[in-house]
Amino acid sequence: MTYLRTLIILMLLLAGSALAEPWYPWQHDNNSLDTIATRFSPPAGFQRSQEPIGSFADWLRHLPLKPEDSSVHLYNGNLKPNQHVHCAVVDIDTGNNDLQQCADAVMRLRAEYLYSRNAYQRIHFNFTSGDRASYERWRQGYRPVVRGNRVSWKNSASDDDSYNNFRSYLDSVFMYAGTWSLSQELVPRRRLSDLSIGDVFIKGGFPGHAVIVVDMAIEPETGDKVFMLAQSYMPAQDIHVLKNPKSVDGSPWYQLPRNGVLETPEWTFKTSELKSFGDVPTRLTGLE
Repeated sequence: MTYLRTLIILMLLLAGSALAEPWYPWQHDNNSLDTIATRFSPPAGFQRSQEPIGSFADWLRHLPLKPEDSSVHLYNGNLKPNQHVHCAVVDIDTGNNDLQQCADAVMRLRAEYLYSRNAYQRIHFNFTSGDRASYERWRQGYRPVVRGNRVSWKNSASDDDSYNNFRSYLDSVFMYAGTWSLSQELVPRRRLSDLSIGDVFIKGGFPGHAVIVVDMAIEPETGDKVFMLAQSYMPAQDIHVLKNPKSVDGSPWYQLPRNGVLETPEWTFKTSELKSFGDVPTRLTGLE
């Protein structure tokens, strides 16, 4: 009886751990030991911010990485012409079409996190037209019919909750959404000092650009923050962790800008362009 009770307790603990541990649905297994958190140490004197287990921040911090010295490839397999902007490549597919660009990569990561927590009802984005594209409707078989700037939805497919169908939904979002629509959805950060993992520096436009905060560390005595950024770009390419162009050693850690400007290797943002997914809970603890 004692052995049986011990076995049951162990199984329950393992089940609880499975819900808490980061899960990356595009991977066949989730046993990667090479992640943002394991590869990059905080600068001297800084400590990684405390983030709730199961939160979006915790999930981003543990994104799996391709082997060190990996190159950034375009969607068609060609090398990105500029191989000097990244210090790591996230181990996630780009797709076979020129779709997963800058804002799309941000939406991909947000949607994958919510999908990993079974929070399907929270997965939705707006097309550039302003029409809402809900994953719940998509998985029920509804598909967008786009005529000019008008979008209607037609029930033309069977109910499908598979991961492949989820990826098809995302490709549809990537086709009809972008930096302009995403910048309208996100919530402005009123104070730069409130920057958190999962926040987005975004310039909505045609073209515009977006990068997402994937890690953060804090100096315990002063409260100063440093952070890491990831992006895709044009044409669609591997999501990659950016170098800080102001560092002499290719460090990925950025300091909070004091002049109202954030310089990244391929885009310069105003700090007023910092926004967040304001409706994302800090923690999704279980299957919803």
